[in-house]
Amino acid sequence: MAKTRWGILGTGKIAQKFALGLTFCEGAELTAVGSRAQDTAEAFGQQWHIPHRHGSYAELAADPDVDVVYVATPHPFHKENSILCLEAGKAVLCEKPLTVNARQAEQVIACARRRRVFLMEAMWTRFLPAIVRLRGLLAQGAVGEVRMVKADFCFRTDWNPAGRLLDPKLAGGALLDVGVYPIALASMVLGGPPSEVASMAHVGSTGVDEQDAIIMRYEGGTLAVLSCAVRTFVPHEAYVAGTDGWVRLHHPFWKTTALTLGRGPDTLETFELPYEGNGYQFEAAEVQDCLREGKLESGVMPLDESLSTMRTMDALRAQWGLRYAIERA
Repeated sequence: MAKTRWGILGTGKIAQKFALGLTFCEGAELTAVGSRAQDTAEAFGQQWHIPHRHGSYAELAADPDVDVVYVATPHPFHKENSILCLEAGKAVLCEKPLTVNARQAEQVIACARRRRVFLMEAMWTRFLPAIVRLRGLLAQGAVGEVRMVKADFCFRTDWNPAGRLLDPKLAGGALLDVGVYPIALASMVLGGPPSEVASMAHVGSTGVDEQDAIIMRYEGGTLAVLSCAVRTFVPHEAYVAGTDGWVRLHHPFWKTTALTLGRGPDTLETFELPYEGNGYQFEAAEVQDCLREGKLESGVMPLDESLSTMRTMDALRAQWGLRYAIERA
């Protein structure tokens, strides 16, 4: 099997995690890295034994020895970085959320489709063994008709107004950083966009949402009850409830290795689904499979669903009156 040659755009924390994940992905070869400065590209390249070390993103996009680029920059830069690579003919796996808002997402997706180049949002949770098993259980009718999804992703970060999580100039806040996880889970389980959303948020002194409570209604009356926060801790568990039972995704649900299936108060079955590495290898494997099969997007994480998620988050922020500076420019 021919190797898939990866490039990583960006050298921050998430780039480090993805580089580690690639070491557990069969058929993956980390060929190049791109940074805004040559010295950081050199340092990252030396750490991960990467032969091509570029001091600009444009040089990475133009590298003929790269098949696919993982965009690892903060989300305010996803649009421009993804389009740069797509226009150069490079397949793109873009860190979530795909962009800051739906208008930007439409532009990136339109570019990928016009250029006929593969694009996928890096919703890595969706490809974990436990989440694959969840989809299988639901398809088998293990909980009957699904009626509700509950999920929480709340943590407390240190107070740093200039940091990525709390800086409105970097589109900080809970929704785009971690709220995308429970929203994407609800989308996967309940299918399609919600017909109605209701929410409240606490917008803190820096001007970003520090904690959010979200209820979404879908066709047929199914509900999603979600929360996210960057200044409040809640265990990261999720539940899928149906007419005949429920599934609990153990903490932390976004990288879970265990599910419990319940049917009534006393009938429980737990599935232990551990994996090597940090879990990022599974989304990389999906990209590689799609590229080998000549696909332009993933059937498991399709572009229309990524766009739908961005529209949902736009609708939530509209309820809070929250717009980022980059959206006003």
